Amino acid sequence: MNIVEELIVLAGISLDIFAVMECQGSLIAKVQKKHLAIISSILVVGQVLALEIGNFLSVLLRRYQTYDYEVFLEEVLAVVIFLGMGVRLLLKAWKNERIIERREEKLNIKELVYLYIRSSVFTLLVGVAFGFLGCGMLRVLVMAVVMTVAVTILGMYTGYRLGFEHKVKAYLAGGILLIAAGIDVIVRYIFYM
Repeated sequence: MNIVEELIVLAGISLDIFAVMECQGSLIAKVQKKHLAIISSILVVGQVLALEIGNFLSVLLRRYQTYDYEVFLEEVLAVVIFLGMGVRLLLKAWKNERIIERREEKLNIKELVYLYIRSSVFTLLVGVAFGFLGCGMLRVLVMAVVMTVAVTILGMYTGYRLGFEHKVKAYLAGGILLIAAGIDVIVRYIFYM
């Protein structure tokens, strides 16, 4: 994958974080920069760990690769991961779970970490897909760090200023980006073998 394709996938998974942070931002009485820095740090570490663990798992699976059809199978699995994640975000947009707005004096960091841990499995799967497609993980990790910090801050302030109504748009955009990435892998890697 080239840098643009990797950026599209990372933007897709980052929009999920944006939506969660937007919902959290809509609930707090005031954005505290200290809490925002802590949350950004936790999310960055989580993203990097999940992507690296996923890449490591793909390396373990590739170690025993002996036939060309196994390379094809890895590319098909990468497509399934991207398309599945895209459909997941589209379903989240369609469900549009309502949030009971109640003002909180400060951000509940434990609850936010718990929410992220539940969804980090999907980031791990993206790391596996990146490994199957032979992506340079250093470049991917740098982009993931920058995007995670950006969407955490933007999501928090968007929710604080505008409420949580834009989360559906974030889920839709993320789903579309991930489905586009899956289609791109089909076209570039599978059809043009």
